[in-house]
Amino acid sequence: MRKVRLGNKELELRASPLALLFYRQAFNKDLIADLVGLRSLQGLAEGDLSGLDSVLLLQIAYAMNRAAKPEKSFPSFEQWLSELEGIDFGDGEWLLAVADEAIDGFFRSARAASPPATKSKKK
Repeated sequence: MRKVRLGNKELELRASPLALLFYRQAFNKDLIADLVGLRSLQGLAEGDLSGLDSVLLLQIAYAMNRAAKPEKSFPSFEQWLSELEGIDFGDGEWLLAVADEAIDGFFRSARAASPPATKSKKK
């Protein structure tokens, strides 16, 4: 689990099987297939937003945020979005935090076998 600041809120994210279920229930799609379908997580790490699907990343964040607190009442995706203000898509920190949590949680063996694909290079 990790915390990320998304707009005006600090959110907890948990990539777990429960997040997969919540994603399916909310969007009638498979989270893993959508995550793999992102054009370039490496590009995000390097500041290239050309392959970014902003709504998809928000949907993934929503499902993982909901999985972090499954026992509590949780708003619909639309309500959840309406509670976020000032989302900065130029801020790679939250984008990478969402992607990293998903990769760390759903692709553990691949993460251990190779260097992280979404880490920013230090200048």
